[in-house]
Amino acid sequence: MASGPVGTVSGMPLVTFEEFGPVAVITLNRPEARNAINPAMANAIEAAIDRLEGDANLRAGVLAATTTEPNPVFCAGNDLRTIHGEPAGTPRGGFAGIVAYQRTKPIVAAVDGLATSGGCEIVLSCDLVVASTRSAFAVAEIRWGLAPLAGGLIRLPGRLGRATAMDMILTGQPISAERAFQLGLVSTLTDGDVRQVARERAELIAQFDAETIRINLQTAHRAATVNEDELWRLNDEAADLIFNSPTFREGVAAFERRKG
Repeated sequence: MASGPVGTVSGMPLVTFEEFGPVAVITLNRPEARNAINPAMANAIEAAIDRLEGDANLRAGVLAATTTEPNPVFCAGNDLRTIHGEPAGTPRGGFAGIVAYQRTKPIVAAVDGLATSGGCEIVLSCDLVVASTRSAFAVAEIRWGLAPLAGGLIRLPGRLGRATAMDMILTGQPISAERAFQLGLVSTLTDGDVRQVARERAELIAQFDAETIRINLQTAHRAATVNEDELWRLNDEAADLIFNSPTFREGVAAFERRKG
């Protein structure tokens, strides 16, 4: 097993990268901030995916998170404390360095806890989703005068169905892992070690020929996103309106006052 940090702050790795044979485990490692994404973390995530993509010995990845008890959070999305500065994304990978990354290798999300807002959108960008029974999923951006512009508006209706997706987008309310499993967002629901179960799914994939994996993955992506270029254009128009609205500025100001 090879391992190491990808990006550090004050000596602590923002993301860790471990190799288990042909499977890489990428772990979000900012639990004190509920694994919220800031610019440095976005760059670290993209660097980890670059490492996965660039290593011919690796055939699949797992995206996990370091969490704290008793209320674990897989990822709370964009760190609003840094939203006025550099973007929490990369030119190539989009938000968190992952949501728009054109990958050739599949990634299995290992979700234990709450995946909300951009955290849920990170999950939506993965290919398989393993979740613990105590997990939950939300796109809560509307509470801050925002919209789920990191793929939520585009991907959520196709993954959950229009009715549930619209309910989540417009109310900001979460759904349980069990319901997400019933509706098709979660592919494997477990009471066990979510990271281990996700590794096992990735190992099942990694036993196959690398080129065959790539062809299956990319063809399936194209079939599901035939009109995605146009959807992203509309998404960018929505982003311009959102970020220039008084409601957004008031929402962020209220958040900053509460965090003190």
